[in-house]
Amino acid sequence: MARGKRPKWMIEIAQERMDILFNRAEKEYDEHPERSHRYVELARNISKKYNTAIPDAWKRRYCKNCYKFLVPGRNCTVRLINENINIFCDECGHVTRIPYIKEKKLKRRAKIDSCTFKKRDYE
Repeated sequence: MARGKRPKWMIEIAQERMDILFNRAEKEYDEHPERSHRYVELARNISKKYNTAIPDAWKRRYCKNCYKFLVPGRNCTVRLINENINIFCDECGHVTRIPYIKEKKLKRRAKIDSCTFKKRDYE
């Protein structure tokens, strides 16, 4: 084991704990939003301690500026503007911009493929 490197079983346990904390944050937000913000803080601390990434399912569910748990319609606003998904945090005013060009390209390619298949069927 290299210096500073964690064994695989430790990393798996850390990822499970982060997943549990984010699930609890989602459930607790309605009644105790400050508790859900604390769960995000704990999950980030676990991520830093074990040098693992936060699971992809939860990466966009907290603000990267104030580290608060985000619930669309409650404390954040989601908008589609110029090939970007803009997530506005109502707690601190931070804007997270996520491009969705890949999705557009795939949709365009699928449309082109469907047109070419139709033409071939008629010939």
